[in-house]
Amino acid sequence: MHHRTPGAGGNPLRRDADRSRARLRATFMLACLLAVICGVAVGRSAWTDASRAAAEIARHRSPVTAVTVGSTTYRAGSGPGTRPVPVAPATWRDTSHRVHTETVPVPAATRNGATVRLWIDGKGNATTAPPGTADIAVNAISLGIGASAGIALAAGAVVYVRQRVVDARSGRAWESEWESVEPRWSGRLRPGQGGADD
Repeated sequence: MHHRTPGAGGNPLRRDADRSRARLRATFMLACLLAVICGVAVGRSAWTDASRAAAEIARHRSPVTAVTVGSTTYRAGSGPGTRPVPVAPATWRDTSHRVHTETVPVPAATRNGATVRLWIDGKGNATTAPPGTADIAVNAISLGIGASAGIALAAGAVVYVRQRVVDARSGRAWESEWESVEPRWSGRLRPGQGGADD
């Protein structure tokens, strides 16, 4: 059987297809290792960039204490299916001691005259808090996992397609070899073969 490789010290039953499958498995393992390395690199880069951006944002924002000057109402959420956001009018002084009054998000059931903590921008207007360490970490981990998964899935798809090709070739080789071996092995004659033909 010409697809067997009886090399020195090798398994005489090991076929070219078996070696191809072993190479494909090794390739996939290497691709998974590469995926992990790339995922760590992407996550680390995302962490560094987001931390730098958060530090820059934090330089232009500051926390203040505001006092509500009205009752709590609810504003529609940012998108369909999101919960309404409790808001109330509040007043505060910015870093230049100017008075500002805006409707800002507050905890539910906040009463008139209650104090709330909020963040303001360089002009003293209410804004969101700068991204925290937890938000940065979640984003970096998500990007790293996404990169790893993308590389692993792409490698898996390529290996899967190549494996199917190897399996198809192996099946055809087996059929061809079996056609030449089966008549002798089973003792049946092929069409056109006389009793004296061996």
